[in-house]
Amino acid sequence: MKNIQLSLKTEWFRMTESGEKTEDYREITIYWAKRLIHNLTDLLLDRHNPEFVDNKDCFNFLTNPRNNFGFKDFETNTMTLGYPKKTDKSKILIYAHSGITIRKGNPKWGAEEGKLYFVIKHGKRINN
Repeated sequence: MKNIQLSLKTEWFRMTESGEKTEDYREITIYWAKRLIHNLTDLLLDRHNPEFVDNKDCFNFLTNPRNNFGFKDFETNTMTLGYPKKTDKSKILIYAHSGITIRKGNPKWGAEEGKLYFVIKHGKRINN
């Protein structure tokens, strides 16, 4: 089962746990692009650009509508309150994965106003 794990601060963890917050935001950086985009290395080589030089290059490439890319297929999103032990179930939430997009986030859920993010969407909760 392909899973993406996201560590959250207390406020965002509690909002997700209550069902109020249904998505998480990650900055458009090289780090997150490598984790979220399918065949990123092949995609860059096809463009004769062996790698991003910096996060600005990454952002410009991924937000250009002419560049086609696909996100990796995940089955679950696991959110943790910090970095708990595997046995501490009270600090672990598991949801069905409902996709990833690039768009503006909700400022009430931690996004900066007007800023583009990787948006990781949560489906139905799997664990109780």
